[in-house]
Amino acid sequence: MNDAVSDDAVVAETTTITGAGGDRIEAYTARPLGSAPRGGVVVIHHMPGYDRSTKEMTRRFAAEGYNAVCPNLYSREAPGASPDDASATARALGGVPDERLVGDVAGAAAYLRGLPNANGRVGVIGHCSGGRQSFLAACSLDLQAAVDCYGAFVTDRVPEGFPLSVGPIGHLAKDLSCPLLGLFGAEDKYPSPEATAELAAMLTEHGKAHSFHTFEDAGHGFFAVDRPSYRPQAAVAGWELIDGFFRDNLATGS
Repeated sequence: MNDAVSDDAVVAETTTITGAGGDRIEAYTARPLGSAPRGGVVVIHHMPGYDRSTKEMTRRFAAEGYNAVCPNLYSREAPGASPDDASATARALGGVPDERLVGDVAGAAAYLRGLPNANGRVGVIGHCSGGRQSFLAACSLDLQAAVDCYGAFVTDRVPEGFPLSVGPIGHLAKDLSCPLLGLFGAEDKYPSPEATAELAAMLTEHGKAHSFHTFEDAGHGFFAVDRPSYRPQAAVAGWELIDGFFRDNLATGS
């Protein structure tokens, strides 16, 4: 009998990690089987919540060879609630406070670095509100890579009527701890091409490594396969950039 582990064999499960303030919060984790050293990826879910598509993304990173974890940022407000109900509750409260987000991502990174096969390198990725939070985490924590997928309100203010109570964080660019990959749509309004150009200028001013890509004929949410906003060409190209970026920055010996 052959006991060898397949290269793409993974295990995925719901677990509990320690988040901000020592709170125990729900998280979804996926990791490759086998003992080879692995980098880690913290997946920050979008405002619609800790949902099926975000969990699928977490499993995708495991299949690519990383230990991955997605903390449920709404664990405190809506424990056990459906993604839609939890998101509605969070929106009514103005979203996740920045300070708490940083603490939850710090806990997720500590979880990844504590795994037996961890190589100590951790990256973070987020879409939409999670893109902004990915940038925030990378400016607040010791990380090795960060991906911002169309994260809005980094340099500009939240318009009146939006269900978010956060402010601009572009001034944190000077504190960026790792290379940043930014993926945006030319037809997006939040963030607009002007806003992403402003952030790129801030990063350049402070000598921070970054690579921004803006896709034509794509708007907000172009990665979302279950939405009308999905743009296959931009999404495929974006995933190729993400895979190469994490491979360069999270692999053992990189």
